Amino acid sequence: MFGQFILNLFIALLWLLLADEDFPLLTTFFTGFVVGIGIIYIMHRFFGTKFYLRRVIKIIVLILIFIREILSSSLVIMKQILTPQLKITPGIIKYETKLEGDWEITTLALLLTLTPGSVVIEVSEAGDVFYIHAMDLEESRDSLLKQINKFERAIMEVTR
Repeated sequence: MFGQFILNLFIALLWLLLADEDFPLLTTFFTGFVVGIGIIYIMHRFFGTKFYLRRVIKIIVLILIFIREILSSSLVIMKQILTPQLKITPGIIKYETKLEGDWEITTLALLLTLTPGSVVIEVSEAGDVFYIHAMDLEESRDSLLKQINKFERAIMEVTR
């Protein structure tokens, strides 16, 4: 996939050099880059790999999912904090993951820790079990499990 990006830069540079302009312009280079994206997309199956911009799009989707989950979790936490009587039951959830590899496991642990209301306490030696502390176990158990599944699917789409 890195080779496709280098080829795209080469097409853009070639486009810039072949343009009949007195001075090289950034807009001409950008136009060549877009044309290169089209050429590589048409020919990507001959390279034997996936189109390289798919991974970029999947990363953007993962970031958007993370932002949405941060906002919704923050609203739930603010609601719990601002109620006159604090009625929460903190607890620990054991979660078995389908992720493999250090990058995938670390990414999931970081995303869960950065989301308000949950903290990854420990990851097993094999990396297949997470122990997660939740702020309110009774109300947020199902939503936390849905959130973890969303993160897992998005991480797998990026890395595989």
